[in-house]
Amino acid sequence: MNFISTHGNTPPTSIDSALVAGLAPDGGLYVPERIPALADMRPRATLADTAYAVLAPYFAVSSLRDHLTDICAQAFSFDAPLRPLAGEGDHLLELFYGPTAAFKDYAARFLAGALAALRVPEAPTTTILVATSGDTGAAVAAAFHRRPGFEVVILYPDGRVSPRQAHGLECWGDNVRTFRVAGSFDDCQRLAKQALADEALRRARALTSANSISLGRLLPQAAYYAHAALRFRAEHGVALNLIVPTGNLGNACAALLARRMGLPIGDIRLATNANDVLPRYFAGGGYAPQPTRATLANAMDVGAPSNFERLRQWHDNDDGALRAAVRADAVDDATIRDIIHAAPVRHGIVPCPHTATGLHLLERLRAQGDTRPWAVVATAHPAKFETIVEPLVGHAVVPPRALADCLRRPASAHALANDYGALHRRLQAENR
Repeated sequence: MNFISTHGNTPPTSIDSALVAGLAPDGGLYVPERIPALADMRPRATLADTAYAVLAPYFAVSSLRDHLTDICAQAFSFDAPLRPLAGEGDHLLELFYGPTAAFKDYAARFLAGALAALRVPEAPTTTILVATSGDTGAAVAAAFHRRPGFEVVILYPDGRVSPRQAHGLECWGDNVRTFRVAGSFDDCQRLAKQALADEALRRARALTSANSISLGRLLPQAAYYAHAALRFRAEHGVALNLIVPTGNLGNACAALLARRMGLPIGDIRLATNANDVLPRYFAGGGYAPQPTRATLANAMDVGAPSNFERLRQWHDNDDGALRAAVRADAVDDATIRDIIHAAPVRHGIVPCPHTATGLHLLERLRAQGDTRPWAVVATAHPAKFETIVEPLVGHAVVPPRALADCLRRPASAHALANDYGALHRRLQAENR
């Protein structure tokens, strides 16, 4: 199987080359030339087993084929349970049991394992450049921390992540360097893309990405959707419908990819915060990126979602077909607060602000008379957002052990101007 760029100006390439490159040379995002159907729809015993079944078709001619079982076992060593909520047919897909308490741990660990297996001993150090709106950077740092032959450079928007998220981005040291950018996540993403497209810089140092623009992030995220959907159908005999909180569309694209592979997934609804580029588009407007607005659900503060290119590619740039495949709704901060406050009684859980956007869509669907089974994707543990969540629920939220360990470590970061020249100079200086 070959992989092509969404911009269409790069020759098809292998999955190994696409993983190493991160971004296509023409600035596009890599996608499979075709999306294979999953041949065996039996539920697997473990998430790692499901991940192997989902990913194997993409790696059939890869040098990683014989390593895939081990990579999946290491990356998916913690579960992604589908838990019932208080309402009939309401479920929560909990994706926060990894080392940084967010869904991005699964794919970051898979990508780290894949790139390590592809690496030859005499190769120069590979720099993983990652822009983050709150959770990606910590997951990538944890996955590559002290991994020989790799260093991580994190760019995050100064003042626009929660205090615990910031600590989780800054507490690694060793081969991880963190920069506080004077701008938004979209600015961080723009700087990362400029660096990845800088041919002179890439000749000077081995550079790749671990953002959701990376194929190595997209493909493995389909695994937990497949696992939940197959087990749900085996138990209930019907397809599971999904509500996915989203900002940069990476996790949403993974859900759509799983459905296109034939997994028993029904409707997919997207929940955004007040950054409503996607809801405006799916309601019939043009796709018009906007300046990012800071919200309580900060990891979704994205005004120009990169993965929209993948959605268009998969629907032949047909707006009508894309709008028929998925819908999106925006949720403002006042509603997020109301949902968090009411969730312990109404749903039986304490949600993070991002998960709260999905719960609001679920409540709206139920109010409209929808009785189908729905799963809201819980993208992060609420303890990462204690300054928002705890006053609303009236009690402390205990951090999971891995997050507590992060919070005990010292943290530091460097300030960086919102300017590509400043980033280029930093990367060049570190290369000497």
